[in-house]
Amino acid sequence: MRAVLLPRYGGPEVLEYVTDRPDPVPGPDEVVVRVRAASVNRLDLILRQGAPRLKLVLPHVLGADAAGEIAAIGSDIADLEEGERIVVNPGISCGRCEACSTGEDSLCSEYKVLGEHLPGTYAELVAVPAKNVVRLPTDFPWESAAAAPLVFMTAWRLLVSRAAIRPGEDVLILGAGSGVSMAAIQIAKLAGCTVFVTSSSEEKLAKAKALGADVLVNYRTTPWSQAVWELTGRRGVDVVLDHVGAVTFKDSVRALRKGGRLVSPGATSGSIVELDMRYLYWRQISVIGSTMASQREFEEAMKLVFMGRLKPVVDRVFPLADARAAHECLERGEQFGKIVLKVA
Repeated sequence: MRAVLLPRYGGPEVLEYVTDRPDPVPGPDEVVVRVRAASVNRLDLILRQGAPRLKLVLPHVLGADAAGEIAAIGSDIADLEEGERIVVNPGISCGRCEACSTGEDSLCSEYKVLGEHLPGTYAELVAVPAKNVVRLPTDFPWESAAAAPLVFMTAWRLLVSRAAIRPGEDVLILGAGSGVSMAAIQIAKLAGCTVFVTSSSEEKLAKAKALGADVLVNYRTTPWSQAVWELTGRRGVDVVLDHVGAVTFKDSVRALRKGGRLVSPGATSGSIVELDMRYLYWRQISVIGSTMASQREFEEAMKLVFMGRLKPVVDRVFPLADARAAHECLERGEQFGKIVLKVA
């Protein structure tokens, strides 16, 4: 099969497009998916550059998200058929531990992610557990389907399950152009919240407004935490979604009201942050970490995507063979929404 390999760590130039990768064979409880589209995530860049705590077995296939058709079925699978259109939940749990038995799959001690711990979706074919696929409506575009799973399931767990957002709350989302932010804007708006967003680009802020953002803050023209503080009448917001980390964390804490919640799924600017403990206890602030989602949360988010109440935003599409260019595009940060690889 054709695939894009990571043979060594480095910049986008290390990615290699090959045509002779062995086809995967499904295990008894697995299906092989013929990938029609796969999206590019910030995670892929981190892994390509060499994640400090994760040693990949190289060469490795990156890619977490996939939409496609079932190409082969394991011997124990009776409720799926070859040719069915599906989308993949990239988070794979053991299904046996205490966390899995209580529906908290993402807390599973054996939790793995496609493209990170397992061969990923930058390929014509990928093997996944049958329980991780959800049927895709016949008229739903491949590229939009591939753009949805990782970011919508992550944002859903962040805001709905972990931050427990409620109608009428003020929610601040940093970095309007990212995939998680794109999903979070829509989820917070659907929940009845007032949505604040930040960006250095007026174009991205305008696109965020079209998705439902209410208050737009350009941090190139004014310090964003100060602007949020003033716009809320010196109260602060109820929730901050901060996936930036070291550069923004201190200001994110300051932007919260008393009793507010900060939720974080990552730290693209660095993972070591400075925290004034006085803000934490005097203002009774909660700092909440979150990553991925359970199968139930994935299905809840995808149901709303299929209904059109949440809409994946595809910025641009590259052929699989141009994965290098797709990575370069994401690194420049010019996109609003998702960059997708189309597999012919």
